[in-house]
Amino acid sequence: MGRDARGLGGAWVKHQRHAFPGPSADLEPYVARYWVVSWEYDEPYRQLIVPYPNVHLTFQGGRATVNGVASGHQVKVLDGHGGVLGVAFRPGVFRPFLGASVSTITDRVVDAAEIFPGALPGEPDVPEVEAFLRAHLPEPDARAQHAAEVVDKIIAEPGITRVDALARELGVSVRALQRMFSEHVGIGPKWVIRRYRLREVTERLAGGEPIDWAVLAADLGYSDQAHFVRDFRAMFGEPPTRYAQRY
Repeated sequence: MGRDARGLGGAWVKHQRHAFPGPSADLEPYVARYWVVSWEYDEPYRQLIVPYPNVHLTFQGGRATVNGVASGHQVKVLDGHGGVLGVAFRPGVFRPFLGASVSTITDRVVDAAEIFPGALPGEPDVPEVEAFLRAHLPEPDARAQHAAEVVDKIIAEPGITRVDALARELGVSVRALQRMFSEHVGIGPKWVIRRYRLREVTERLAGGEPIDWAVLAADLGYSDQAHFVRDFRAMFGEPPTRYAQRY
């Protein structure tokens, strides 16, 4: 007790994240992936978590929770040993499960029993989780599917950097696009665009290529480098040069 949590550097050395095979074909319209994180530390460790626009169903210590989209980075303190099994839902598809606007659970953690009634597996494996999800599948919802397709479009097309340009391409108003994202994704289209364009920064860093930050900022649609740095710091908790040094 009373020990200070360690810093964020070198997080992935002992904090292990394992991906499972993808969801079964009948669950692919809803589930992006399954994941598990396990850890074992002799002293507290501060783990940086940078969000994507996924809702997660997680199982830890016999408890199941639904984690809404997080609007900013978080720091989780890990101590001792433990593990989490998670379901990452495709962005845009969770509203039919929730029965309400997905923005109502943004930045919130909700007991899963409030959304998925009935018995929940205490320490499930992936086949048990898939059986559980099949028992709770909602009726098909064309609006949710459309929202998911718009997010997929943002992910796939790096040239999408502005909400107004995306709205024009889709043939809707900016306000209508914002309402759709609030209802089905849980966070605005500007945030989603920014998140996936900034992912391209981390992918370039992971590839080891030298970075001209001013050129990269322009490539990502920023009017100046300072605006890019502000957005990166807001999302990742530190400027891109510091992130590059540590990761």
